[in-house]
Amino acid sequence: MRFAKVFVALAATTLLLTGCASQKEPAEKAMAQAESALAEFRADAEKYAADELKSVDESITRLKNSLANKDYGAVVQAAPSLSATIATLKHTVESKKADAEAMMAAAQAEWSDVSAKVPQMVEAIQSRVDTLGKSRKLPAGLDKETWESVKTSFETMKTDWADAAAQFAAGQAGEAVRKAREVKAKGDLILSQLGMPPGP
Repeated sequence: MRFAKVFVALAATTLLLTGCASQKEPAEKAMAQAESALAEFRADAEKYAADELKSVDESITRLKNSLANKDYGAVVQAAPSLSATIATLKHTVESKKADAEAMMAAAQAEWSDVSAKVPQMVEAIQSRVDTLGKSRKLPAGLDKETWESVKTSFETMKTDWADAAAQFAAGQAGEAVRKAREVKAKGDLILSQLGMPPGP
């Protein structure tokens, strides 16, 4: 009887070890597939879905710890859920990347338009400011206070435009366009204060 109990215990241990061994390969394979799938779009994920990527990385780390502890069953059981999460993350990243690229294309198109108009506006204002600066008398409708304000605003406008151009050159099209809109609005106001027709 005692021998029978020992035999049963040994048999159970053997089955357990065999079961663990049989799950080792699937567990290792599942982890390798998960990490490989994530590696394919990790760079984009870091840019467009950093928080979601962090959560997935934490899940992978937990399963890698289970693998190191030879808890292969836990890895095999969790693998389908992890795979689904990675697939969802990939879809999210692709969607956000497409939106960002569309916004970038729109910003670049708007920049092409405004980068042609603002320099013309600056040139026209500069010519008028130079002419009035040489004149002994300001034209009707333009008092001294407004004239001083115009000169200050125009200098700011030129600085802001240089900043916008630098932003665009650095690949920050969205920020460049936002600043360019402000510059153009300022230019339109200056033209109005100087009694000049609206800009292009």
